[in-house]
Amino acid sequence: MSVTTSAPSSRGTSLRREVGLVGLAWASMGSIIGSGWLFGAQKALIVAGPAAIISWVIGGVVILVLALVHAELGGMYPVSGGTARFPHYAFGGVAGASFGWFSWLQAATVAPIEVSAMITYGQHYSFANGWLNPKTSVLTASGIVVAVVLMALLTSINFLGIRRLATANSTATWWKVAIPLLTIFVLALANFHASNFTAANGFNPDKAHGILAAVSTSGIIFSYLGFEQADQLAGESKNPRRDIPIAIIGSIVLGMVIYIALQVSFLAALPSSAIGKTWSDTSSHLYYTTFTGPFAQVATLLALGWLAGLLYADAIISPAGTGLIYTTGSSRVSYGLSRNGYVPTMFEWTNERGVPWVGLIAAFVAGCICFLPFPSWQSLVGLITSASVLMYAGAPLSLGVFRRRLPDAERPYRLPAAGVLAPLAFVVANLIILWSGWDTDWKLGIAILLGYLILVVSRVFHLNDKPPVLNWRAAQWLPPYLIGMGLIVYMSTFGPRSWIPLWWDIVVVAAFSLAIYYWAMQVALSREQIEAMINEVVLPEEEGLAVAPA
Repeated sequence: MSVTTSAPSSRGTSLRREVGLVGLAWASMGSIIGSGWLFGAQKALIVAGPAAIISWVIGGVVILVLALVHAELGGMYPVSGGTARFPHYAFGGVAGASFGWFSWLQAATVAPIEVSAMITYGQHYSFANGWLNPKTSVLTASGIVVAVVLMALLTSINFLGIRRLATANSTATWWKVAIPLLTIFVLALANFHASNFTAANGFNPDKAHGILAAVSTSGIIFSYLGFEQADQLAGESKNPRRDIPIAIIGSIVLGMVIYIALQVSFLAALPSSAIGKTWSDTSSHLYYTTFTGPFAQVATLLALGWLAGLLYADAIISPAGTGLIYTTGSSRVSYGLSRNGYVPTMFEWTNERGVPWVGLIAAFVAGCICFLPFPSWQSLVGLITSASVLMYAGAPLSLGVFRRRLPDAERPYRLPAAGVLAPLAFVVANLIILWSGWDTDWKLGIAILLGYLILVVSRVFHLNDKPPVLNWRAAQWLPPYLIGMGLIVYMSTFGPRSWIPLWWDIVVVAAFSLAIYYWAMQVALSREQIEAMINEVVLPEEEGLAVAPA
């Protein structure tokens, strides 16, 4: 059904296609280069020692596989909030609502972690000293007030419209990419000590467990997150079928290069006085493990005051830019959820600039709530990582279905060896959930149940005039999948029981993932059902796909 232009400005439901290739690429890149680069190298070194370099490579390869899957899907179906909607087209209402909620949960919780990073680095300034407990790195009452104010600023800027936002984000991203590159170069020249790679308790103190734990719990996967922003903004792209695959793949490759180089330069630049007897030694306030602004404090120790000044400034710009674009993404995900009939229709309301403003307000409220149970940067990382990969898990399942059911559909980017890479992507997504550990995953389980409650309330009270067909049969694998993953984590070495030894838990997750994957392939929607849904939702007159052929 077309949308009339005479509707009140607060009740419009159409978006504007005003974002070009650079805007999409920098939306993804600007999300990847956020607070992760400010803290990731330090946190990974604490967990895995110098072997954290291996962790960054593993994390990058894992995310690249997932990004390649998203590149094909985003080019095929360039709809707003794409990651929340692909499973809907493949498996119908139950799976679509579930993965849509995972997607929104991930997007809405990134902005508060970026705000937390800004406040943490802000401890350099005397006026911010009371905002953070120096021993626990937890926000104080005044810190929470400041965090809420910063969240309000990020939300307010989003009301300016997607064109201005994309322009501002592109400008900020040039800075955000330049500063890490400058830091890598300067630290490598100023103080590169190869002996640091075997200092303290050695290159790989905790062996494989430390390397794998660092991937998910120290901020590595979190740092790589963000490539999907091009998918989320697809409904506002000028030429999505051409631009989205380029933006997604290009951003993750550049992100891998920067993050691996940052880990090497941070490790090599550490003065010997900043390294304890072990890589996790916190017995002295002079050790790098206690730094609240890792790169800036290393620069200060090396008498690079000008670089430290730049880094403290970047600690405001980089997280703010990432928080800004994720706030944008979360409102587009909720917009997509409403278009699919899962949440109240009001999440489709747009203002005169084409901004889905109800979704912005919801993201603001959710972000503020996060400061209460997760009041520090580190405490939020694990939750967001798990929510993200759970969201990402829906993409390889969807790709597998589309390849089987719609083999002749137009694919501007076609993933090579999709028959192998799609199930592999699903396996690695579940491995990251395993490595996140039980302490994080049980909290994610509570958040999932809360999401289902919201979806049920919306349906019971008829808050959306497009109630979806739930397709229970096509999603019969979903409850066993969620419950099974929880049980495996609980019984693994990353859970409280350790009944399944290291390496065997990886084998169990891989076997379980493949069983779920091929089960899902068998019961997915038929070709006719998928085509009917695509024709209803993704037609040019519905989404405004006035684009040139790829």
